Amino acid sequence: MTQPQTCSRRKMIGLTGKFVLAGAISPQVCFSKEENSSNPFGVVVGDRGAAKVGENILRDGGNAIDAAIAAAFAAGIVSPANCGVGGYGGHAVIALAGGKKLTAIDFNSAAPSAARDDMFSLDASGKVKNDANVIGWLAVGVPGTLAGLELVLHRYGTRSLRDVLAPTIQLCEEGTHIVSVKGIDDVPAIESASVPPAADFVLAQAKKRNVALLGLLKTLAERNSVESFYNGDIAHKIADAFRRIGGLVTVDDLASYRAREVEPLKIEWNGMTVHTAPLTSPGLMLVEAISFLKAVNWQKLPDLQRLHSKLEALRIAWADRQHNYGDPDQVKVPIARLRSGDHVGGMARKILIAVKQQQPVPLKIDSAEDSGTTNISAADRHGNMIAITLTHGSGFGARVAVDELGMVLGHGMWRFNPRAGRPNSPGPGKRAVNNMCPCVVTKRGKPVLAVGGAGGTRIPNSVFEVLVNYVGRGEAIESAMAAPRLDNTGGLKLGLEKGHPPEVEAFFKKAGYSVSPSPSAYVGAASFDPATGKTVGIARGGS
Repeated sequence: MTQPQTCSRRKMIGLTGKFVLAGAISPQVCFSKEENSSNPFGVVVGDRGAAKVGENILRDGGNAIDAAIAAAFAAGIVSPANCGVGGYGGHAVIALAGGKKLTAIDFNSAAPSAARDDMFSLDASGKVKNDANVIGWLAVGVPGTLAGLELVLHRYGTRSLRDVLAPTIQLCEEGTHIVSVKGIDDVPAIESASVPPAADFVLAQAKKRNVALLGLLKTLAERNSVESFYNGDIAHKIADAFRRIGGLVTVDDLASYRAREVEPLKIEWNGMTVHTAPLTSPGLMLVEAISFLKAVNWQKLPDLQRLHSKLEALRIAWADRQHNYGDPDQVKVPIARLRSGDHVGGMARKILIAVKQQQPVPLKIDSAEDSGTTNISAADRHGNMIAITLTHGSGFGARVAVDELGMVLGHGMWRFNPRAGRPNSPGPGKRAVNNMCPCVVTKRGKPVLAVGGAGGTRIPNSVFEVLVNYVGRGEAIESAMAAPRLDNTGGLKLGLEKGHPPEVEAFFKKAGYSVSPSPSAYVGAASFDPATGKTVGIARGGS
């Protein structure tokens, strides 16, 4: 299944029968309402072009994991603003047919060994000077994408790396991803490693095939391994680029990086179980927010109270994230306390008081905004399922490139709190809390849904909304996906997607919220019916 139609600030630039650089002109991407499909081989939901690659793998006998990894590689070509081989990383949740295995893969970026919690200078307002944590070589950690895709494929796929890379190499060879140069001047400049201080890398590559990237992909395919990217000749080229420009990632940082298999978090609700990626994914937010709704008997509340309590549950989860979440390997995160009956019960009481008084729960929280990212959800006819989310961060990540490899680098360091002494402050080898929260839902132990999102801080909110409808209310995935969503990151700014009736906006304004129209994240889901073997793919983005 292909992703719904995208549009940028200059709508439909370059729609001449070629793929569109989704988000390239602007990270503010909007999507059409919803699209769904099914076929006898299974479904792949994700970026246009990339999903078609995955579907071809299914038709050729590959499983859902093979298809998703092939689609993830292809997404780096057809949607290079959002992800690529130099992307900072991501998370995946995998379910094998019949529920034989449920697992997660963490391939989030790791900070270089030279990182420190006070490495970014702040101005008087607390903002990082010169956006050094967002744009430039200091914003880049060790890229985790290649290690993660290979680990997922090696452990749970049936095809070789060489095989799943072949369609991406063909896309790169043909240049079918290249957009018309009309409007390309809106693309942010990319700083090259060899031509400082800046070369318009994107413009240069928009006029021809990305020959350097093609060479890198072919080398990885010939070697049938990404090992040399982290410990070999390619690693030395990457580290040398950082050294020349003043970045921090070294050969030793690359060699020590590992993607890792981890135990998913899970929570039962309404006869189903949600399995999501653990920290440093924000999956814990989803688990917390769902536990609050369970504790207030959410399904039995009147409509407006149900909507209000859903918002407050999400706000509290955002506040808990900001004050407590970090890399659990390096800081003590009170996960047990946050999931305890005492905490859940206490927050539930606050929610019920707020709902009764028609006021927000009092919280102290900083704002958080960003965009970008790609999600691929897949299910095959046997019932294997995967949701995998990967990213550069925002559009084109740190906007720096190792141009001899044709590779733009993501900005994983942006996900750290730049203030020293916080749970999510930078540190050597540390992984930052991000916004990617792929999930798999099981019913009576069997996987029935893989779901994830793209769209920065809107991801946890929108995935949560779909899960609340699908799991909490028992709705079909089509109606769960179609329901209008809200967007909030803990403060009093509330975004409402089109479709909410006027009385909802009036209610929240009266309650003290600053309400405005807001798109939601792109959410893609693949469902499987264990009784019939039918697979359905569905996706919807913001409006």
